[in-house]
Order: sequence, then structure tokens, then C-alpha cells
Amino acid sequence: MALSRSSFFLRFVTLIAIGHAYVGLRLIADAPVGAAIATGGWLWLALSCVLIPMGMLSRRASHPRPWGGTMAWFGLLALGFFSSLFVFTLLRDVALLIAWIASLVGARVPLPSLREGSALLVPVLALLSSVVGFINARGLARVVTVNVPVAGLPEALENFTIVQISDVHVGPTIKAGYVRAIVDAVNAERPDMIAVTGDVVDGSVEMLSAHTQPLADLHAPHGVYLVTGNHEYYSGASAWVREFRRLGLRVLMNEHAVVDIAGNKVVVAGVTDYTAESHDAMQRSDPARALAGASASAAVKILLAHQPRSAMAAAPLGYTLQLSGHTHGGQFFPWGFFVRLQQPFTAGLYLHQGMWVYVSRGTGYWGPPKRLWAPSEITRIRLVRA
Repeated sequence: MALSRSSFFLRFVTLIAIGHAYVGLRLIADAPVGAAIATGGWLWLALSCVLIPMGMLSRRASHPRPWGGTMAWFGLLALGFFSSLFVFTLLRDVALLIAWIASLVGARVPLPSLREGSALLVPVLALLSSVVGFINARGLARVVTVNVPVAGLPEALENFTIVQISDVHVGPTIKAGYVRAIVDAVNAERPDMIAVTGDVVDGSVEMLSAHTQPLADLHAPHGVYLVTGNHEYYSGASAWVREFRRLGLRVLMNEHAVVDIAGNKVVVAGVTDYTAESHDAMQRSDPARALAGASASAAVKILLAHQPRSAMAAAPLGYTLQLSGHTHGGQFFPWGFFVRLQQPFTAGLYLHQGMWVYVSRGTGYWGPPKRLWAPSEITRIRLVRA
């Protein structure tokens, strides 16, 4: 495992270095600036090339280290800015290529001025998107209300409300104050039930237990349920499951609970993360096992599954609704376009083989504190009669 991580990190550093060299050669060479500013640009790219890997290493540390939090902040901010810088540089090159082809067929295109102007515009756009993305990410997630129509829903369950949070990613830049604001907002909705659909943490219990403590104050009359996400397995899932249970959360690991509301049964099932088996063969995600022994006549059967792709196995089993997260809705441009390469659904409400699937954009963020066109959310799921 350590060898594979080292190999991955080496490839990551190599790609980061190549990306920075590409940006420098494409922008600094064309920008109409003096030698001092050009040198400053190269120095910034060299510093960014160092900060990003160091920030990632600090983020993955299993024990607190001096200056680790500060280094993570600098590295993750640099990563967010460079991501936009790289993407806008690529888009600039595509635009310049189109302009060059147009000039070959006779169009009057001022290529030199276009190269110079765009070389200055790209860093401005990257900085602007990073600032806006930072403000979006660090603000409290908005409450999104989603009505889920259920055929034959008993009258007693009309407007039954589940508040879902997902992908908080407590870690180097998300601490107790951020979590406390989320908990207060969730409780203010007075939900019947609360669902936490994984990726709560990015770090060990030793590092982060003080910052997850506010979760103990989540309260709903019919329970607070949690399932593991892939980042729990990166961070020591067994220890975190014990900690979540100590906080009073009901952790569902391929099992279910039954809620009785005026004689109407609601099954709340939960599976381990879709990739759990690669970390622990005994924890293979199993929607069928999670439902085993549940009453077939239950009015509603809800599945909590961190990754949307669990829906492929869950839908034929008779679940009414699956609540998921994991995707972050892409978090920021253009990564949302790549989510569909791994997951069947990106964000929002879908109907799959008769089962509703709701995919949260996430309540926190992962990696760079940045969100663009994928706002964070606290989701208020309300069951209504179809």
C-alpha cells in the first residue's frame, strides 16, 4: 500500500511539474510584460509547483505536525488557483488554434494582439474564479428542498422529512466552527430524520475528533443515521465508526433500522462505501444484505449509499429512495463533466428502474476551498404522495 501511494504521489508531482511548465511556456512567453514581471511569473510557478505537493502531504498526515495546517491551506489554495489557470490556458490555446485556422482561410485575425491580450486575461480569470469559488465554498451551505413523490404513500407519512448532509470533509481547512454551523442549520429545519451519507472526514480520529464533536448535537425524533464513504476508509474506517457511534450517530453497515409512524413501517437501510471491499474484504457493500429481514410490506424503504452507482444493485431490490453524495456535483468547472465517467448520476433527483435516487452536491468540499457552478447544500427531502 505504501509503495503504491509513493508511486501515485511521484506521478502526481510529475504531472504537476509538466502542467506548470506548460502554463509558463504558453502564457509568460506571449505576455507583453517586462523581464522583471516575467521572472516573477516563473518564480510563482516554481513556488506553486512546490506548495501543491507539500500541501497534499500535509493534508494526508495521520498525526498533527507543526505548521501542517498552514501548509495545507497554502497548498490547497495554490492547487485551486492552478487548476483554473491550467484550464483557462487550455481553452486559450483552443481559441488561438481556431483563430490561426481562420487566418489560413483568409479571415483577418489580429493574431499577435490576440496572443498578448489573452495571455494577460487568463491569470485574471483564474484569480477571479478562485476568489468567487472560495467565497462559495466557505459560506454555509444553502438548504435545498426536494419533493419525492411516492405512489401509495400512507397519509401519516405525507411530508415526512429527511435532512441529508454529505461530503463535509472535516480536515485541514474544515474545522469545528464550520461543522457547528452545519449542525445548527440542520436542526433548525426540525427534520423527522437525518441522513449523513459519507465522507464526513479527511484525517485520523486523533487529528479530527475535536472538530467532529458538534455532530453529537444533531437531533431528529426518528434518528440520525450515517454510512461510510470512501474517505472514511482512507482515514481509518473502523476507528471512525467507533467515534461516530460514541457521538450518538447510528452507523448502518449493510444493515437497516425500522421506524414506526402511526403503524406505518419505514425501513432505513445503509451500505458501506462502494469501494469498501478494496480496504476490507469483510465490508463489501451489499444493498441486499442491508435489506435482509425487512418487512416486504414496509410503506417506504430508504437506502443510504455514499456513491450513486450503488443504485444499479439496489433498484431491483424494491427500495423506494436512495440518498447519495460523493460527486460534489463536480465542485468546480470543468470537473463536473468527468463525474459521469465514474458515476451514473451527477447531482439532483433521478428515477432509476422505479427507484428514486437523490445525489447531493455535498455540504462541504474536498481539496481546494473552491466551488463554482456546484453550490454546496443541506438537502431537505420531503416524501409526498404521487
